[in-house]
Amino acid sequence: MNKLVVVLLLLLGAGAKAQTDELVKPDYKAIEKNSKDKNSPLFFDSLLERFNRADTTLTVEDKRHLYFGYSFTKKYSPYGSNAEAHKDLTTLLNKPGSHNRKDLEKLIALCDKILKEDPFSIKIREYRLFFLKTLGRTEELLKEDFRLNCVLDAILSTGDGTSTTNCFYVISVANEYEIINILGFNFNGEQALIENNYDYLELEKNAYNIAGFYFDISRSLQSLKF
Repeated sequence: MNKLVVVLLLLLGAGAKAQTDELVKPDYKAIEKNSKDKNSPLFFDSLLERFNRADTTLTVEDKRHLYFGYSFTKKYSPYGSNAEAHKDLTTLLNKPGSHNRKDLEKLIALCDKILKEDPFSIKIREYRLFFLKTLGRTEELLKEDFRLNCVLDAILSTGDGTSTTNCFYVISVANEYEIINILGFNFNGEQALIENNYDYLELEKNAYNIAGFYFDISRSLQSLKF
């Protein structure tokens, strides 16, 4: 197990170990085929239904097909979704003073609206977790925590981000920055497109001396061709 994988385990906790011990690049051809096959146990709609009800029997392979399979659906939009709901969410979040119960319920509803179009937004699921926790809705909180970890498991099972060869694979531009943040690092503002296929995001100085992370963004780029 290489140095960065150990770092990821320390940052994410022991629960991530099973997902990060074996790093495997996604086979997009196989994922597209399986996710569109209604008779396959990896059919996207079936996996999404299980994800939505927080089915804890989902395997890492299921999660990978779910996350990457979404990029082969008509709803897929890698560069943003539901700008109006995002605007309303930001406005309510920035409301002066504390948020009352009604505000929190509205914030959850706005998150739900965004997630219908962008089900694998890490940031929005983190928001939803916080609002549910604040309201004391423990059962829903546990389900949301599982869904968030499904997304993280899918992405972190693909690489360690240290090079183009061992990069993280993502289907959303936003997921790049979200992964950096959830791992406890900060983006320093410098970004480069490498070989017309990878994003390299530099990090602020950190205790692990990691200069930056590489992300394969081929699915996002391919979507621009249609």
